[in-house]
Amino acid sequence: MHGKCRHVFITCTLESWSYNKQSHLPHGVTLIGTILSSDKTNISTLSGGRIAHPLLIGLANIKMSTRLKLSSHSFMLTALLPVPNFIHPSRRMRGVLEDRLVHQCLDIVLSPLKQAARLGAMIPDFNGDMRYCFTSLASYICDTPEAAMLAAFGGKTSPLTMAMFKQFGDPFHHEPRTRETTLAQLSVAKSKADPADVEAFFREAQHFCLNGVHEPFWRNYLLACPSSFLTPEFLHYLHRKFWDHDAKWCINVVGAAEIDFRFSILQPIVGFQHFKGGITKLKQVTGHVHHDIQHYIVGIISGPSPAGFVTAIRALMDFRYRVQAHRIDDGDTAVINDALSEFHANKDVILQLGARRGEGQKNPINNWQIPKLELMQSIVLSIRRSGVPMQWTADVMEHVHITEIKVPAGSSNNNNYEPQICQYLDRAEKCRSFEFITSLLGQHTPGSPSSDVDSEPSSDTDPDSDSAPAVENEFELRVTGMDRTPLSPGYAHPITNYFTIAAQLCTKNADTIPLPLRMFSVNNNTAIHLGYDPSIWRMIIDDAAEKYGLPDLRPALADFLNREKACGPDTVHPIGGQRRASSAFSLPFDEIQVWFKVRVQNTEFGDPSVVVPAQTLFSSPPDESWSFGQYDTAIFNVDSESRWPESGLKGLCTIYTIHNSLPCLTGHHVCQL
Repeated sequence: MHGKCRHVFITCTLESWSYNKQSHLPHGVTLIGTILSSDKTNISTLSGGRIAHPLLIGLANIKMSTRLKLSSHSFMLTALLPVPNFIHPSRRMRGVLEDRLVHQCLDIVLSPLKQAARLGAMIPDFNGDMRYCFTSLASYICDTPEAAMLAAFGGKTSPLTMAMFKQFGDPFHHEPRTRETTLAQLSVAKSKADPADVEAFFREAQHFCLNGVHEPFWRNYLLACPSSFLTPEFLHYLHRKFWDHDAKWCINVVGAAEIDFRFSILQPIVGFQHFKGGITKLKQVTGHVHHDIQHYIVGIISGPSPAGFVTAIRALMDFRYRVQAHRIDDGDTAVINDALSEFHANKDVILQLGARRGEGQKNPINNWQIPKLELMQSIVLSIRRSGVPMQWTADVMEHVHITEIKVPAGSSNNNNYEPQICQYLDRAEKCRSFEFITSLLGQHTPGSPSSDVDSEPSSDTDPDSDSAPAVENEFELRVTGMDRTPLSPGYAHPITNYFTIAAQLCTKNADTIPLPLRMFSVNNNTAIHLGYDPSIWRMIIDDAAEKYGLPDLRPALADFLNREKACGPDTVHPIGGQRRASSAFSLPFDEIQVWFKVRVQNTEFGDPSVVVPAQTLFSSPPDESWSFGQYDTAIFNVDSESRWPESGLKGLCTIYTIHNSLPCLTGHHVCQL
């Protein structure tokens, strides 16, 4: 069966960026993609007001799953850029001088990389062989204001395209701003004014919307173009834009009191923040909070908001969700473009409702002069050129600021902290290298405890799992320990693969594993794991039906047993539909076991071969405070022909099926979800 071929975008080393750069280099050389990042960060707490401007460096050749791990130390501190206070009377000229100083420092620090990008350098690989390498600039990760500064443009223009501030709301992608165009404009400005005369040169540069930097650091960096290496960054492009604009629109349309009330009455869900006081008065909101609010926002605004407004917000949420995939193909890029086009088709209703307002302003704003909105038009082009944007996320950089800057600065005496930070990092690197070498030596030493890695299987230390302390079967313990591998990028701890464990349990003899099974998969895209010990060991069926509001519990169990008897244990048994058995049906057992939590694991949306960490669904029985109890909600796809989200809710949550390949025993289990 022949299917349609699609281009799958993953990392920059596999995309057109790598091939375009390689075509300009000699045959047989190694291309090393360099990743840079810089952003100002506070290093003092509550007092002092000290700011550091670190420049970090990493390699795009490192596998994305490894590079995104916070514990991999894949980014290193290259330099601490100065944060000066100029005494020029004009505030604008002080900004121009600061921008010039940053570019001059980058020019000095990156000169070895520029030389290696132009002439090449001999670098040893992990086997000790020398390779002829060229260091091209793959990405420079930064926020929006710093991106404009690095591209040598003012704040009211796009650093990636030729769009001006009045064109930020256009529903199409403008012409890219190439390095040749910028350098030609700088040449014209230099011919009319001496760059040493800062004010005169700035006036000439303003005609081209330049920021007054006469020698950008990338001018002599081979094949480095700001429209290419300024890759999209989710923390600022998407999540910060959502909080600064989308969330404010929703608050203005729904009303602050109403939206806070709606957030406060939401069912608390494990793993997501519960906003019992609403969101309008939140201070110092982090990226994690942005994520949690985005999970609820479409449902929160539905009802009191016009349909066009909800459609516009939902289209932006679809866009954000899609571009965060670790694997994107041509079909996904088309859907991403369609989502952005749908927003532009419905965005006028936002202005009509007066939802767009400035900070502290009561009068509505009737324009779309939002830089991040224009930058969203360049994300698909960046995907086709440099791979998925998830590999350029600044979440890792924010964590590196803590480990490489704030923690070392906290160990200093708060005086002349720059050399003390460097000394701290040197010592930490030596300690890590020593521990790594000694661990390798211990593994190869005969008779050492770590020389035989198979002597004792590793246990599952997941705090949400019930099975670790009570596993009595050697096979299940061994499988659980062997299948903890980091299959998904960006996670610091190994991931227990319930799919592999469930498949192996089904192939073993029933006499060698604990029955009934507490781990199974549904349609190969969802795995379910119950703890070894239930929350309630024995509970009368009628008491459970009354307590948990399940009037058809006895008929449902009777129908299941009848189908099991008629069709055999290898049949897929649907749960749902009309009950055939009566409520007075006599069951071969009177008691059941009840679980209050269950682990559910899925695969990556963009790549089904990648397993993501399992999530825990909790429930609490009814009590005086909660008459109907508390529970988490999950939607399961039980139709193999339906692909969410294209199919919508078709094939979801209609029939829940469990495929049991082993002989079924009496004493079935009910999980309150």
